[in-house]
Amino acid sequence: MPATKQAARRKDDPGPGPADVEIERKAGVLVLTLARPDKRNSLSEAMLGALQAGIEEASRDGVRAVIIAAKGTAFCAGHDLKELSARRGDADGGRAYYASIMRLCADLMRAIVRCPKPVIAAVQGTATAAGCQLVASCDLAVAAEHASFATPGVNIGLFCSTPMVALSRNVPRKRAMEMLLLGEMLPARAAAEYSLVNRVVSAAKVMDEALAMARLIASKPPATLAIGKEAFYRQIEMPLAEAYDFASGVMVANMMHAEAKEGIGAFIDKRPPVWDKS
Repeated sequence: MPATKQAARRKDDPGPGPADVEIERKAGVLVLTLARPDKRNSLSEAMLGALQAGIEEASRDGVRAVIIAAKGTAFCAGHDLKELSARRGDADGGRAYYASIMRLCADLMRAIVRCPKPVIAAVQGTATAAGCQLVASCDLAVAAEHASFATPGVNIGLFCSTPMVALSRNVPRKRAMEMLLLGEMLPARAAAEYSLVNRVVSAAKVMDEALAMARLIASKPPATLAIGKEAFYRQIEMPLAEAYDFASGVMVANMMHAEAKEGIGAFIDKRPPVWDKS
């Protein structure tokens, strides 16, 4: 009999069969690894659910940062088009299933943004369509020098409308339209110029760089990070005056927090701050 497929599994758990997403902890950092290299890590229904569960786990427990990585030559090839196409035989031509998958994907991207822990993409290969959306949805991204990015749906008659949401909120408008309308591959260095990724390193250093960023973040006061991340994504959608009013209220609330009291006191006393990591 074939091995049983699991949506997600701890990396050190042998389990009965392969998993779509492997979960591993590294000194306060939760690493979620896309593990369908033979399918170019395409976002099957099971993988979307597994990633969502991993992000929700990170939101609840004591990890300080999350890294989304991948096995194989592709980071993520977007939705599993074979899985989607197989539902054209449904009574409604697949409409209800497609709506369900798009909701599931949108829920995942929103979960990444709403997660109180910073989420870093470690991109070792190509990231296309919803895979590019996944990178854009993360707070930070490190890419290998040979990595590439694209929203190529226009080439197959399926405009990348949902990837467009994250893309247009991360790169300048005309750059986003160029990617969406031309559907061409964007090299990693250009992706950095477009602000789609933060850093470009050699392939051998992608995970090391992502972990270094995650561990530096993990050394910061955790409540302050959560306050700041939530405020960033809320204010960015507001008009300028409303954003300043909102951010001012956040600053006041943050000022009243014990972390601000400790951090400012340590600065004045010229000593290292001591953060509560519980």
